[in-house]
Amino acid sequence: MPEPVIEIKDLKTYFKTPKGVSKAVDGVSFSIPKGGTFALVGESGCGKSVTALSIIQLVPEPAGYIAGGEIILNGKDIIHLSEREKREIRGNKVSMIFQEPMTSLNPVFTVGGQTAETIMLHQGKTKAEAKAAAIEMFEKVGLPGPAELFYEYPHRLSGGMRQRVMIAIALACRPDLLIADEPTTALDVTIQDQIIKLIKELKESMGTAVLLITHNLALVYQNAETVGVMYAGKLAELAPAKALFRNPMHPYTVKLLRSIPGQEKRGKALDTITGTVPPATSYPVGCHFSGRCPREMEGCAAIEPLLIERAKGHFVSCHLHDPDFMDKPYSRPLRHEPDVMPPLSIPHDKRETLLEVKNLKTYYPIRKGLLKRVTGHVKAVDGIDLTVKKGSTLALVGESGCGKTTAGKSIIQLIRPTSGEIIFKGNDLTRIDEKGLKPLRSLMQIIFQDPYSSLNPRLTVKDTIEEGIRALKPGMDKTARLKKITEVLERVGLTPEMMWRYPHEFSGGQRQRIGIARALAVDPEFMVCDEAVSALDVSVQAQILNLLKSIQRDFGLSFLFITHDLAVVEYIADEVAVMYGGKIVELGTTEEIFSSPRHDYTKKLLSAIPRLDPGLISAWRLPDRS
Repeated sequence: MPEPVIEIKDLKTYFKTPKGVSKAVDGVSFSIPKGGTFALVGESGCGKSVTALSIIQLVPEPAGYIAGGEIILNGKDIIHLSEREKREIRGNKVSMIFQEPMTSLNPVFTVGGQTAETIMLHQGKTKAEAKAAAIEMFEKVGLPGPAELFYEYPHRLSGGMRQRVMIAIALACRPDLLIADEPTTALDVTIQDQIIKLIKELKESMGTAVLLITHNLALVYQNAETVGVMYAGKLAELAPAKALFRNPMHPYTVKLLRSIPGQEKRGKALDTITGTVPPATSYPVGCHFSGRCPREMEGCAAIEPLLIERAKGHFVSCHLHDPDFMDKPYSRPLRHEPDVMPPLSIPHDKRETLLEVKNLKTYYPIRKGLLKRVTGHVKAVDGIDLTVKKGSTLALVGESGCGKTTAGKSIIQLIRPTSGEIIFKGNDLTRIDEKGLKPLRSLMQIIFQDPYSSLNPRLTVKDTIEEGIRALKPGMDKTARLKKITEVLERVGLTPEMMWRYPHEFSGGQRQRIGIARALAVDPEFMVCDEAVSALDVSVQAQILNLLKSIQRDFGLSFLFITHDLAVVEYIADEVAVMYGGKIVELGTTEEIFSSPRHDYTKKLLSAIPRLDPGLISAWRLPDRS
């Protein structure tokens, strides 16, 4: 077996907080060999990113500190190195692709300058050599016009392009260890495929070890040799990737896997995990998953489970796999959830047309010169035709920049289109002025991609939801508004007391639910979901998808679902429109598009999707008492 590039031994990373010591990483051990990929998966708040920051020695001080353990890089413990020695390692021996590229890139420097700086600092190259190397890396990560892009600033690039710049910077110095923290979350499947292939090439040519942190479990299945499932600061399961997907042993791992959407689960509710990850200041004394576990026993919360090797290289931290624990009286079950996924059927009778889009065009003028004369147009949406039926879901898919979001906003008149017809309930929205649109606004709503940016941080949840009701339903009195707010919060799985809190007090999944509640409060018939689940963990994503399908079933809502996640499309959509360069290149039922695509671009998109073997799903059973 190859020598390990990195060995993590009983790592503990803590933070001092007003509520006590936060044990973000609480005794984690694993190693990654030369040319190997180790995937770390789990929900947000489990400690994955803090583990990565600990390895690269970027834990924010003075609140954060490494409380114990060893981090051995190429045979040397790097925890106690001087700051100068750590700087020599960062970006050179160990590189990291951060999750949010906009906050990682300096807005006042060009992306080329930032990449070349890294190369000059660590590789000792001249300015001209570093520039040439940076442009070469831009080309390798699939950036268009790399020589011209060298002089661009971060704010002028799309989210996917910024992520590729970050990847270029991380790979520029051919590191021994590459830490990829959600490297493909915001990327289209085709770009994701390019990036993963690029990382594979680096592994093969340079022997780089990769720590992959992601919530895309299909990506893990296809690319990692070993997987660590992390929960609340600890490893719940550690195993070779293929063994873990064939035979998951921890209830948490099983629940995560069964929350993945896909064609096989159409018509069923996705499995979800009750509750949320506990705060790191108040983990249970025993098993950290107790309280949420579908197989919880009396002693689970009080007794810490051992990490037991159940098969070669397959470790699991669960009392169900400990014969000594199971012999004791405290192994009596507290909870035993049924091992089934309930049906979530939506009637598919003949549906009337709710929305018809004919030859929709939305152009943006290009202005140049001192007088800002119009010299041309960006054809964001260039003549599309769509039909959405009552109670159905039409998915709009395609790469970043193809015009999906512009189309969605144009349809509901957040952006006024250049030309075309949008017939909604018999009204052509393009021929109605703003005053005439107001009565129709409540019937058309949108759920934005980033729920935090779309919520006013100065307004409570009550004020946020009430604002829309006041504007679009002025006849509703205060008592009726409060009753409506209570109803929609309960409908999306939040409690009425939460209406008095502010957005920053909620998790990402809860904020997305608030966005859905705000849209539901005005009784819409049509909703645009713009990447509504793209940034969520699979467990939270499953909750939101179940919620959207149950709302559709109960209220007959129609959805235009804009996304780049084709696994979600397979699960939720009735019809699919594939968009490229502002045009619809293929349109059909979900079954037609996924089973027999006709357009070359659709085939390219589908071939880039990381997939799990369908036969694995039947093996994902919750463990029972042995």
